[in-house]
This record gives sequence, structure tokens and C-alpha cells, in this order.
Amino acid sequence: MNFTDVLALLISLAALFSYLNAKLIKLPTTIGLLLISLLMSVAIIASGKLGLGLEDSARHLLASIDFNQTLMHGMLSALLFAGALHVHLDELAKQKWVVAILASLGVITSTFMVGFAAYYLFALLGLQIPLIYCLLFGALISPTDPIAVIGILKTVGAPKALETKIAGESLFNDGVAVVVFLVLLGFAGHGHGEGDVSVSAVLTLFAQEAIGGAVFGLVVGYIVYKMLESIDNYQVELLLTLALVLGGYALAMKLHISGPIAIVVAGLLIGNSGRRFAMSDKTRQNLDTFWELVDEVLNAILFVLIGLEMLVLAYNPEYLWAGLIMVPVTLLARFISVGVPISLMKKRRAFTPRTIRILTWGGLRGGISIALALSLPAGVEREAILVITYIVVVFSILVQGLTVGKLVVR
Repeated sequence: MNFTDVLALLISLAALFSYLNAKLIKLPTTIGLLLISLLMSVAIIASGKLGLGLEDSARHLLASIDFNQTLMHGMLSALLFAGALHVHLDELAKQKWVVAILASLGVITSTFMVGFAAYYLFALLGLQIPLIYCLLFGALISPTDPIAVIGILKTVGAPKALETKIAGESLFNDGVAVVVFLVLLGFAGHGHGEGDVSVSAVLTLFAQEAIGGAVFGLVVGYIVYKMLESIDNYQVELLLTLALVLGGYALAMKLHISGPIAIVVAGLLIGNSGRRFAMSDKTRQNLDTFWELVDEVLNAILFVLIGLEMLVLAYNPEYLWAGLIMVPVTLLARFISVGVPISLMKKRRAFTPRTIRILTWGGLRGGISIALALSLPAGVEREAILVITYIVVVFSILVQGLTVGKLVVR
């Protein structure tokens, strides 16, 4: 199938599943889509056992879709920009130290806790996965997914300060996690940093990716802001924001700086200063409508894809057990990496009651984790890590996603 056929099929499935969810199941859209997609995957696998041949066709279709490229170099920039547009900079400034610490030290701490725990637990299950690959798993599973988190937050009515902490952290920590992942991939002998893993090289790469991404996002965001300020034509202004998202992300990746961080910074600038000083009411209204629609459509396609990825996993019993064991391990690592810094900061500032508990349970994993797992070099380690990641992500979205709203309300 060519690209147009694949896109047509994915949009059709997303539309059908969204209709079924809205009409029958009535779950939050992303969770409902994932659940229906998983059920469809199970039905296709069952049909394969009956000799109907659907399984091979479905796997062939999924093999033609590069999930990593589709998300990390296609959909992610638009989803991050749409999320950042609605984060108020004034609120974020009040929570800047909390967000910065959770998105940086929190991710790094969780990476090493999960990585070392995985190394020893996998060995007990008979899985001989090198420590560096376990640390890579720690890096890809530690960030909370802004796509999953923000979708849930829209429906639960969380206190504004808590919502800003969760949304701000999730928007930035995936960019930090990608940088940590690239550094560790250099240690494994692949990709960025290959052959040079000295402390200075690691720090240089981190500064180049993270700080470079933030500065680049500020520059391109400011350029587009001044262009928006100079005209009053909402069609052109929407086109400028689309160019900022797609062109800015592509250029950032070419320059080997963090595209996710760049787009989040640009989105915050346009969503705050741009919205306030550079747009008419008509433009503002159309901008919100356009990016909300883009967000909904891409989210629908993404969660259908996540559900269908079940068809291409290697079902080794050890991998399944390892995935189930890593669910509580990743939650414990999240609890510690969030709980320790917040407990220390509580001496100087007030927090919403049960903040640690809500941040721990509300730290949903999503498509970014699966995309990073798929970017690992082919081999037994990749097969194992992909299955384990998938189990943690599905548990996170279905179980945590369905209950975090009730936790916030309580």
C-alpha cells in the first residue's frame, strides 16, 4: 500500500473507532481508541489461528508504517505545539523550578533506578540483557507523555497549579529523555556520540540538544511572532504557525538540537505573547479551533496505531513476565523521582494536597516510549524491550488513565 492508502485507512479506522467509543463505550477518546484498537488486534490474531489470513495482511500493513518516524519526525511536533499553546506562561513561571527539576533530575534519576532494577530483575527471569540496554529502557520509559497526560487533564478539572505542574513537566521531560536516550545510545555504540563517550562529550551533547533546542525555539518563535504581529489575515497566520511547527522541527533535527524542546518553547511564546499581542480575536479563535482539530485528529491516529502495534510484537513468555514486573517498578521509580524533590521543596513552598500521589499515578507513558523503543538497533534486546515497553504503556494508559481523574477528584 502507498502512503495515501495507509493514511486513508488509519483515518478511517480512527473515525470509526471514535464513533464506536462516543456511541457505545463513552470513555475518554484516547483511552477508548486504544481499547478498541487492542480488541481489534486480538480479533485479528484470533482470526489468524482460524486460518483466515487477516493476521499476515495486517502485519504487512504495519510493517510498511515506520512508527518511530511517523511519531518522532511527523506527528510529535504538531502535538507538542498544540499542547504548549494552552499552557499559561504566568502559571508556568510560578512553577518553573518544580517543572525544571522534575523534567530534568526527575527523568535522569528515574532512568537509572529503572535501568539498574531492570538489569537484575531481567537476569532473574533468564533474560540476559546488557546493562546499557536496561538503562536505555529506563530512559525511554521515564518521561511522561504530554499527548496522553494533557488529554486526560482536559476532562478532570484539576487545580490550576497542579495542572500546570503536570502539563509543564510532561511537555519538557520528553525532550530531556530523548537527549538522555541519545547519550546512552552513544555508550551502546550506535547513533549520536558513537565512539566518544567521555564526560565532556556527554555534557556537550546535552547542552547542544537541550539548551540549543530552547534557544532555537525562542528565535524561530520570535520571528514568527513578529510576522504575526505585522498582518491581520487569519489564513496566512495559521499557515505561519504550521510552518513554524513542521519547518522549525525539521530544521532543529537537522541541526542536531532538540526538536521537541524547540517546539514547546516556540508554542509557549506564540500561545502567550503571540495570542495576546499579535492576533485579532478572529485569528485567535480560528487558531484555537485549527490546532484543537489537529490535536484531536493526530491523537486519534496515534492511539489507533499504538493499539495495532500489538500485532508485530514477539510473544515470548519471559518478555511478558518482565513487562508485568516492570509496571510496579516504573511506578515506584516515578514515586521516588517525584516524591524526593517535592518533599524537599515543600519546606519552601506550598503544594496542592496529595501532589506526589497524583503526579505519580498521573505520569502516563505513551507513544513516545514506544517510538524510542522502535528506534533501537535490531536484535534480541530490541524485541524484549519493545514488548516490555508496550505492556507498561498499555497499563499506564488504560489503568492509570481511567483512574487518575477519580484520584484528582478525591
